Amino acid sequence: MRDKHCGSVSRDDIGKVIELAGWVFRRRDHGGLIFADLRDITGIVQVVFSPEISSEAHERAGDIKQEYVLKVTGRVEKRPPETENPNMPTGDIEVLANSFEILNTSKPLPFQLDEDEPNESLRLKYRYLDLRRPEIQKIFLARHKAYKVTRDYLTDKGFYEFETPFLTKSTPEGARDFIVPSRLNAGMFYALPQSPQLFKQILMIGGFDRYFQIVRCFRDEELRADRQPEFTQIDIEMSFVDVDDVLALGEGLIMSLYKELKGTDADSPIPRMTYADAMELYGTDKPDLRFDLPLKDITGIFQGTEFGVFKKTINEGGIIKAVVLKGKTLSRKDLDTAVDAAKDMGAGGLIWIRKENDALQSPVVKFMKDEEKASLSKVFELSNGDVLFIVADKKDKTNEVMGRFRLYIGEKFGLIDKATDKLLWVTDFPLLEYSELEKRYIARHHPFTSPKESIRNFNGDYESIIARAYDLVLNGVEIGGGSIRNYRMDEQLEMFRLLNIKEEEAAEKFGFLLEALEMGAPPHGGIAFGFDRILMMFLGLESIRDVIPFPKTQKGTCLMTGAPSSIGQKQLNELKIRTVIK
Repeated sequence: MRDKHCGSVSRDDIGKVIELAGWVFRRRDHGGLIFADLRDITGIVQVVFSPEISSEAHERAGDIKQEYVLKVTGRVEKRPPETENPNMPTGDIEVLANSFEILNTSKPLPFQLDEDEPNESLRLKYRYLDLRRPEIQKIFLARHKAYKVTRDYLTDKGFYEFETPFLTKSTPEGARDFIVPSRLNAGMFYALPQSPQLFKQILMIGGFDRYFQIVRCFRDEELRADRQPEFTQIDIEMSFVDVDDVLALGEGLIMSLYKELKGTDADSPIPRMTYADAMELYGTDKPDLRFDLPLKDITGIFQGTEFGVFKKTINEGGIIKAVVLKGKTLSRKDLDTAVDAAKDMGAGGLIWIRKENDALQSPVVKFMKDEEKASLSKVFELSNGDVLFIVADKKDKTNEVMGRFRLYIGEKFGLIDKATDKLLWVTDFPLLEYSELEKRYIARHHPFTSPKESIRNFNGDYESIIARAYDLVLNGVEIGGGSIRNYRMDEQLEMFRLLNIKEEEAAEKFGFLLEALEMGAPPHGGIAFGFDRILMMFLGLESIRDVIPFPKTQKGTCLMTGAPSSIGQKQLNELKIRTVIK
């Protein structure tokens, strides 16, 4: 129905009669001439309806409205002098219409497609209109390019692309499963995969050596700006590798995606930091390194303190951490606001100490010894105007609060260089973590992660076991993670014993994997990258919903289709399911 796309018309076409098709983005009636910007996925070209070219087309063009779908036949000409539009790739030419056909009309739109930012609820309800907006289409063209870069890079590295089942078995992987009832097996259920973890390990046991998949995953968890119930990840598994092999492969892929999406090179090589150092320096396992504001453990300074808050914390096995803000002049209101912010983050309290006139000022300095104050000044190299912020609590709570408070300080006082990106590998995670909900230790990554050292002679110190696990962090956000796996059944059973998973339970949930591990499983490991999250961050967008064609709201609903919705009694009867709504 067309000779060219709208955005591909150029000076080379001047003098040619061509056929175009697209949507009317804007229409302007200048009396003698009617102008219409015709738009398709490639761009916009100006169409001119002139009575001198075709009186019939000019007369009928009065009926054209925004978002009408047209087929236009016309001659390409150079625009008259001083009417060029340098902001458009086609801005120096126009199409003089000989004739046109209205392929379809459009009702008045619920929002204008050239508005700066329509209401998000309207955008999601009328997603098909939102997707017509040129700035939104650019996002999904970039998404397409990212698919291609990923496939090309991994194929060149000897990987094979597979698909794995969506209807599978429910296994514990950290989040709630989405459950699908089986009509053919009444009372039985499938689970949608949180990841293809077990299947990609089976592919390694099957001898394929290198697997990848751009895969949909499903997790029934609380939603936020960077999380959706269904999302896409780049899933990778490799045989006969160790940590360095996986990180080198992953780093190459990320560098390729960064170059394609941002048009420049990322800093390389990506630095590495152990989990222990990340927690010590930044209070989090995903530190934002775009600003230099490390935390310091000052528990040692106060070992003999008489200050009640610090003394109680130390006696109960807690820690004291501080961060210093230099070169800023903070008012008392600023300090009170910082205290309130820390409390909102879960802190029992926040202590501030300011250096003024070569002396430390704070409501608490009167409770400190001179040597304690001198140590603080020396350790932090305090100058007049500098402010110390201190939290004292249990180790985990102190790290959590101070990690968040560091980000608060960075944002509030403009310390973060948002014109740059900082990637970081975090390695050597703990194998296990304590779950307050379950009152036991659980796998931090998943139960198939291998420890750095054998756990056969486990001495009871759960927190000392280090995993061969790793995450990739960008600007304080995790964008990928993986591990080297247990590939021998005896090692996997040891892991299950640590997790208090009985052999019967292990056989019921993972029997097929355990059996496969006994039949010549190779050493293997892998990584998964959050495809949507990478796009969101590399493209500088605020929400993961912006890079997903048909996203859900924060309540997990689709405003366009009305999902989730109730189903009829006939379907419920076929599934032998009865609903109980309390």
